[in-house]
Amino acid sequence: MTRFLAGGFLWMGQHQDTGSGTLTSLVAGAVIGAAGLAWWLLNEADRRRRLGHQKAMLYAPRMQDGSEVLETTENGHLEERVEKLNAEIARVRAQLERLGSEG
Repeated sequence: MTRFLAGGFLWMGQHQDTGSGTLTSLVAGAVIGAAGLAWWLLNEADRRRRLGHQKAMLYAPRMQDGSEVLETTENGHLEERVEKLNAEIARVRAQLERLGSEG
C-alpha cells in the first residue's frame, strides 16, 4: 500500500508493478525492430543482386550466330565481318521476297 496526498487529502492506493509491462513492451519493440531491420536488409540485398545482374548483362558479350563480339582492336576484321553479315542479310531478304512473290 502506498499513501499519497492529493488535493489536501491523504489517499490510500495500491502500487501497481509496471516493471513487467515495461519489459514486455521493450522486448516486443526490439523484436519488431529486428524484424523490420531484417526485412529491409533482405530487400536491399535482393535489390543489389538484381542491379548487379542487370549491369553484368549490359557488359556481357553478345552472341549472334554462334560468334562472339570481337575486340575493338580488331576494327578491320570487325568491318569485314559487318560487311559479310550485311551481304548475308541482303541474300536472305532476296530469298524471302522471291518466296513471297511465288506464293
